[in-house]
Amino acid sequence: MEKMSQIKLSDWVAQYLADRGIADVFMLTGGGAMHLNHSLGTHPALTTTFTHHEQALSMAAEAYYRLTNRVAVVNVTSGPGGTNAITGVYGAYVDSIGMLVISGQVKTETTVRHTGLPLRQYGDQELDIEELVRPITKYVTMVTDPRSIRYHLEKALYLATNGRPGPVWLDIPLDVQAAKIDPEDLLAGFDPAELDEPWKRADLDVVAAEILERIAKAERPVVFAGSGVRLSGAHAEFLTLIERLGVPVVTGWNAHDALRTDHPLNCGKPGTVGDRGGNMVTQSADLLLVLGSRLNIRQVSYNWKSFAREAYKIWVDIDPVELAKPTVVPDMPVTADLADLIPALLAQPYAGPSDAQREWLGWARGRVAAFPAVLPEYRGHDVLVHPYVAMDELFAQLGEDDIVVTGNGSACVVGFQAAQLKHGQRLWTNSGCATMGYDLPAAIGVCAATRGERRVIAIAGDGSIMMNLQEMQTIAGYNLPVKVILINNSGYVSIFQTQRNFFNGQEVGGGPKSNVTFPDFSKIATAFGFAYTRATNHAELGDAIAATLAADGPAFCEIMVDEHVGFAPKLGAKQHADGRITSPALEDLSPFLPREELAANMRIALMDEA
Repeated sequence: MEKMSQIKLSDWVAQYLADRGIADVFMLTGGGAMHLNHSLGTHPALTTTFTHHEQALSMAAEAYYRLTNRVAVVNVTSGPGGTNAITGVYGAYVDSIGMLVISGQVKTETTVRHTGLPLRQYGDQELDIEELVRPITKYVTMVTDPRSIRYHLEKALYLATNGRPGPVWLDIPLDVQAAKIDPEDLLAGFDPAELDEPWKRADLDVVAAEILERIAKAERPVVFAGSGVRLSGAHAEFLTLIERLGVPVVTGWNAHDALRTDHPLNCGKPGTVGDRGGNMVTQSADLLLVLGSRLNIRQVSYNWKSFAREAYKIWVDIDPVELAKPTVVPDMPVTADLADLIPALLAQPYAGPSDAQREWLGWARGRVAAFPAVLPEYRGHDVLVHPYVAMDELFAQLGEDDIVVTGNGSACVVGFQAAQLKHGQRLWTNSGCATMGYDLPAAIGVCAATRGERRVIAIAGDGSIMMNLQEMQTIAGYNLPVKVILINNSGYVSIFQTQRNFFNGQEVGGGPKSNVTFPDFSKIATAFGFAYTRATNHAELGDAIAATLAADGPAFCEIMVDEHVGFAPKLGAKQHADGRITSPALEDLSPFLPREELAANMRIALMDEA
């Protein structure tokens, strides 16, 4: 007779997750996950959000974590259920975002690995997902022994959020899902002592004292804030720290919401598609304190040797491998968790900024004021809408509680450059993966995290939105407060720019002229039940955006922008009169300033263009 203490494994998993504070599950049901679907989907402490594609599930869970620093569960079925989720998991992995994927699998006896043969497939809709996702997860395993579930779940959840966050994945066969287990008879749980955790080994008091000593001695120090500032959970402490230091702060790609735009220490957005002022300040520094940024290529450029070339670089990252990569070489690499290091910095005595540093801050703020991303002449643009004017108008109308997520391409590049962020606003995209189709799923994830209590703006290009267009129905079905701002530039403007620069403007697969076509979005929006507005010129822009933001429930604003307007400023190759092509330093953005003007706005010598 069955012992009363026994419980179905999938029910135990649901209860375990709820007991540890996990509140949300993103699910697309399937036969291979039927026990998991039922247990997770009916548990009273778990809220389940259903989408129409598994890619949207993982992207939604990724956005959920960015906002809350809490793990959500992604529940998919076997075979294509798992493969469809991979892009979102890959995006989470490279951007250091925690999530727990639990996939269903065929019965153990019908898996390929059970046969011991090199079969392509054995069970129905079977795939060994573990081998596919191992390179893009911190931990993945197929749970074959029901008694081991506690160990694997504890390890997965620990790794998802401790150290450098990232996705974890448990694949559970049907017979294991349905197995009866005795919670008192499970195998031993996970012990973090099994792991090598180098970020715990630093003597933080010694490190903090040295960092502050070097900052105090510098004349032109800059704090570089990366996305790790928020992911570490130390954002409030970061704000206290920079106020105490009183030196220029710049924000890295995808970390601009670490500091409101009008903060007196905010000195721009450096990077290959940043702003001139931010690059001038960063490049002129004699000390750079990098907090929680992996300094990827988009940030430091392919001419990475030019990055902050005269600065003593103190680079803090929780992942020592990032500090060892062969691009930017730190003078003082620090492997530490910002949640530990920033309090250690605050615990040390510090006298505040020197007179030289105050002068430096004034100079830095002057560069930002002198070189805005949205130029006055853009407002006189009379061919459709200028994209930078569109984004400037949008952010001018947004409130402090708004959350903005963007797709790739113009949505993030122009959006990031033009954004005037207010206190409390959030802004991000999927950075390392840089996928189209992120916008709508991310908005769904944010709405799940906020229980629909905050307005969410999804900035999408006409190319990006087509990748997950079906999720407009998810938004409509749940009546989510998502306002879609569609930048309609007749296709893939990022590709247009590349083809114009390298292939004499011959378009291949970029838009309607090369057989990539798009629907009438007014009909699409209406069909899905979104309130719809449209702007075709600057005179219509403000009212169209205002109507969208004021609408109840889902709303859609289509902005018809000039496809011929490229990203500016941006780092681009420089072709000289003698035919040479060189990669400029980061301060030398296109459209290029006269060398005399550029030199006058730098505190170090320009690099030789040879």
